[in-house]
Amino acid sequence: MRRFRPLAESLAQTLKVKSAILDGEIVVKDATGRPMFVDMLRRREDASYVAFDLLWLNGRDLRKLSLIERKRVLRRLLPQRSKLIEETLFVPDRGRMLLTVVQQYDLEGIVAKRKADSYAPRAEWIKIKNPSYSQAEGRGELFHPTKPP
Repeated sequence: MRRFRPLAESLAQTLKVKSAILDGEIVVKDATGRPMFVDMLRRREDASYVAFDLLWLNGRDLRKLSLIERKRVLRRLLPQRSKLIEETLFVPDRGRMLLTVVQQYDLEGIVAKRKADSYAPRAEWIKIKNPSYSQAEGRGELFHPTKPP
């Protein structure tokens, strides 16, 4: 998206790498640090990037490494306490506890992946959605508009 080009350019300078491909999400947070989807749609200027995974770094394909190994490399790459980019919360083996926290803080959900899996089409992951997420209403129409009759 063109509107996030300045963010992408700033990220490239911040990471200090020749090349990288990250899997992640652009977010705009409220005063408490909670992602606000509507604010992102309104093109607020204070967007940041939450990195989930690192697929490529300086000419090296990392997709065959396990998730744990890729996250280890990602963690070393990211600056500490950056307002521009951060690693997503990673809580191994505590999924039920994490879902409770997700629901308490009205977050969208959890993406669960196997720690040993590579980043490949066959890799299995599931998205566990918070059924009471307050920002879910109307989002489907933004990405899958219904056709008029």
